Amino acid sequence: MKIIGITGGIGSGKSTVSRTLVNLGAAIIDADAITRTVTSKGGKAFDELISYFGNTILDFNGELDRKKLADIVFNDRIKLHALNAITHKYIVEKIIDSIKNIKTAGKTDVIVLDAPIPLEHGFLDIVDEVWVVAANRNNRIKRIMERSGFTYEQALSRINTQNKDEEYINEADEVLYNNGSIEELEKAVVRLSIQKKQDRLN
Repeated sequence: MKIIGITGGIGSGKSTVSRTLVNLGAAIIDADAITRTVTSKGGKAFDELISYFGNTILDFNGELDRKKLADIVFNDRIKLHALNAITHKYIVEKIIDSIKNIKTAGKTDVIVLDAPIPLEHGFLDIVDEVWVVAANRNNRIKRIMERSGFTYEQALSRINTQNKDEEYINEADEVLYNNGSIEELEKAVVRLSIQKKQDRLN
């Protein structure tokens, strides 16, 4: 079974690449979805987050207000590091469990691990290949603004807290440049997937 790690900065097009691979028969593990689970009320990281950040990150229903938390950490690298330190161990635990379950089910020969940060533990040490999705900054900003309703400054702030493109590309086995249409990216993913499948058969 092949595990492909999909990574890249916000607005690069990771979700499109992952979705295309799922349409080709892969199983997906979405690190962002896992993060939402472990940080929700009752999740393993919830109490630790409240202990560190305080009750101000909660909404009226006592649930985590993700926008409030994002506004805090995306303007403070120390607090962003604390957030990652609190959540990462639980995210990795869930990723490993998910991989075991998919392998046990035996319904696919490809697993896609979609994660925004190519961390050493829980990503680089798990995947067989790293596919990086890259795009120029202006395209990324435009996508973030259209998708999330952010201002230019908010979108740029999100980008600036993540790794630079060179850092992502340095970890890559394959790089998919996404500066065109969604259809062009989807076709590039299909071509690369076919090529990889043929390589495995040879």
